[in-house]
Amino acid sequence: MRAMIRPAIPDDCGTILSLIRELAVYEKMLDEVVATPEMIRDSLFGDRPGAECLLAEVENKSVGFALYFFNYSTFLGRRGLYLEDLFVQPGFRKQGIGKALFKKVAEVAVERNCGRMEWSVLDWNEPSIEFYKSMGAVAMEEWTVYRLAGATLKAVGKSNSD
Repeated sequence: MRAMIRPAIPDDCGTILSLIRELAVYEKMLDEVVATPEMIRDSLFGDRPGAECLLAEVENKSVGFALYFFNYSTFLGRRGLYLEDLFVQPGFRKQGIGKALFKKVAEVAVERNCGRMEWSVLDWNEPSIEFYKSMGAVAMEEWTVYRLAGATLKAVGKSNSD
């Protein structure tokens, strides 16, 4: 089977969310998915889109996606591409679809003059780690990801004038 990779359009938001939920099940994080199709639509196609998405289709059925956004490197003096999610449904893995999505995202990074492409991988996700290594990626061993979310983010981001 040959997959077609294409940019997502607004009508794809329900499909994208469905794929996000499948990814969350795989990552054992389904309870953390609060996104709605409307939120996806606004994030990808609203007045100030914050991300972009590619879909992989086999026989007109979406079987995978890559969602990415742009960040900025002060050291490089140019932006980078951050791959937020790359997912292919289990029944379509080992067919080159993930590789095609990954390569298309890298192509976007090159076309837009990004200095680098980065992403995070769960420590236990050996199949993905091996896949990324096979593509030439190297782990950033000396870096640790930190996060503020929910009530903590709100507390830290609260205006000092209150």
